[in-house]
Amino acid sequence: MKTLIVYAHPEPKSLNGSLKDLAVATLESAGHEVRVSDLYAMNWKAVVDADDYGPGASRPLRVAADSGRAFDAGTLTADVVAEQEKLLWADTIVFQFPLWWYTMPAILKGWVDRVFTCHFAYGVGEHSDTRYGERYGEGALAGRRALLSVTVGGPEAHYTARGINGPIDDLLFPIHHGILYYPGIEALPPFVLYGADRMTDEDRPDIAKAWERRLLTLESTEPIAYRRQNFGDYDIPSLQLREGLEPAGRTGFGLHVR
Repeated sequence: MKTLIVYAHPEPKSLNGSLKDLAVATLESAGHEVRVSDLYAMNWKAVVDADDYGPGASRPLRVAADSGRAFDAGTLTADVVAEQEKLLWADTIVFQFPLWWYTMPAILKGWVDRVFTCHFAYGVGEHSDTRYGERYGEGALAGRRALLSVTVGGPEAHYTARGINGPIDDLLFPIHHGILYYPGIEALPPFVLYGADRMTDEDRPDIAKAWERRLLTLESTEPIAYRRQNFGDYDIPSLQLREGLEPAGRTGFGLHVR
């Protein structure tokens, strides 16, 4: 298995840093190939601008059109191309990050914004009366799996259906479904550590064992069963879930899980 770890935390000695280091050691000891994109160490540029798209960038800038043109022409900036090549190399991607303000750190969102260009992660496939592009289960990144390893400051009870912060699955849905599954990457159930700000050194051995177990079962874990776009569950072109397919009592994001 070839695994790319995309790591976003500014402190190497943090819990996130320890989880990243343990992932590298565990996977390499099991015979897997591992590459790491340490975004803070790389001083990753988190903002999209015309420099990403070479001398042909339009004025005014049109991000989708310009990114697709630059991808096709091979004129994307070198740091973006390098990350795209890592994604194409990988079988599995592990994203290691803290949940900040209910989402990923800005530097990681900036990685997505710049790396997931048109014609690479979106804007691919046939658009017709029966298909709406290759998205949600299809696309250039299909055949890959991804795991979110997320540290959360608050206790687990805060992130449940009745918890004040809302269910963790709902908070991660935009990443699982909107960033990963959109270009075809199968999202695995996340590895979430709650109460990260209150963990002690005595907690770390149990955390390490749980993390090692998840890492060593990456290949056998069933992904979240999101519905595929072009295979009959949605009316096209409205992309509304067909009547009668919703499980009893399920609403919201849960409708899009088979």
